[in-house]
Amino acid sequence: MNTREIDFWNKAGQPQVAPEHFNEIVATASDIAIVIDDAGIVQTVVVNPLNQTIGQLDHWINRDLKDFLGEDSQSRFNDLIADFRAGTATFTSAVEINHFDNTNWDFPIRYTFHATGRDGTILMLGRDLRPIAELQQRLVKAQLALEKDYENHRDFETRYRVLMESTHECLVLVDAASGRIVDLNSPAGKLLGTDPNSLTGRSFVGEFNEDKSGDFLDRLTEAASSDGSTSIKLSVARTDRPVAIFPTLFRAGGDRTLLCRLATEFSTDKGAADLSDDLGALFNNGADSVIFSDEKGVIRAVNDAFLNLCNAARTADVKNRSFAEYLARGQVDLRVLLENAARAGRMRMFATKLITKHGTEIPVDISTTYLENNPGFAFVIRDSSRSEVLREVPSKSNEDQMKNVVELVGSSPLKDIVSATTDVIEKICIETAVELTDNNRVAAAEMLGLSRQSLYVKLRKYGLIDKN
Repeated sequence: MNTREIDFWNKAGQPQVAPEHFNEIVATASDIAIVIDDAGIVQTVVVNPLNQTIGQLDHWINRDLKDFLGEDSQSRFNDLIADFRAGTATFTSAVEINHFDNTNWDFPIRYTFHATGRDGTILMLGRDLRPIAELQQRLVKAQLALEKDYENHRDFETRYRVLMESTHECLVLVDAASGRIVDLNSPAGKLLGTDPNSLTGRSFVGEFNEDKSGDFLDRLTEAASSDGSTSIKLSVARTDRPVAIFPTLFRAGGDRTLLCRLATEFSTDKGAADLSDDLGALFNNGADSVIFSDEKGVIRAVNDAFLNLCNAARTADVKNRSFAEYLARGQVDLRVLLENAARAGRMRMFATKLITKHGTEIPVDISTTYLENNPGFAFVIRDSSRSEVLREVPSKSNEDQMKNVVELVGSSPLKDIVSATTDVIEKICIETAVELTDNNRVAAAEMLGLSRQSLYVKLRKYGLIDKN
């Protein structure tokens, strides 16, 4: 209630603020105050003394304000002056104007326009927008940095997921504090006998036939503190399959995590899945080399006989490597072995050469068996360097053909001799490829670098189409 019955703002007569105080109020209530006439000529400029960034603008007085406006602001200012002259101007909204000074620096100002009632002059009260613009720029930069971090996070997440799912190793990430499974890949879920998604968040020790006491995590941590070769041997709870756990401890985001690599064991003391004790002893002590691989030919396990044959010092030197690296014809030999064994269940007496660690080639005979329970292959390799008599010698017809070619020297032009020699060699190579692939025409064509159509044409040419 106004006890003095005086309305400060609406009292008729002179303003209630003295002129000497009114200038100070205007100067401090805005960052910049400008008085212009109806032609846009600056009459007065007052800068807030608390805003030192604008500087002194006394040189604007008696000059056209358009001289200090940016090109994008001049048209808006001209429209306002024109509306003011026509008497249609409204001063209810703020207008943003960009100033451009002779010192080659610019600053944005949001102005409100006020009629003074004297000689058509206009009072412009402005707020400096640079602090807001700087804040917006910082926000934009922060947003861009956040989006970049998010993209990097997605990039690393994708690489991590691809690496986990593309490796043949069975990998499980376990929280070292709680012992619960943080993440695992598909091979690990398959080894543990269930869907990997259902294992996330469950107790790791609960997946094994193990005492559920709290010392299991301590054993894992102790094994992880070694050189990486120490393992914990357990059996899977669902399948009773023996496995060895090789843990590695690391810290990420302040939390300790165990990376556990699960490996199946082939040993006589605990046996292996679907193998009796006698087969385990044969695997470990047999004279022939034995390899177990996955469906792509990546080695899972080998016995000592194979290590001796290829001059490898440890199982780790050959494990998780492709068997093709040890074959003379590489992927060609491996595909012949895998495709024939997968189709017929087994392949016997495939003659090729084995490459040792030092590059020596050893003639061998390989028998391959497809394993259905745990999809993969078993290879039995026998050194045939001392039993060359078992290998077929060139057929009599081939020897006769070579003699006939030699007899042409001196009686026929070189061109005819070369042509005849080419046919003989081509026939011998085709016969050899067909024999090596056990009459598998697709594999023989790939071994010779021919299409199937080209191979059939040459088989008909040399009368080999019906040869068993």
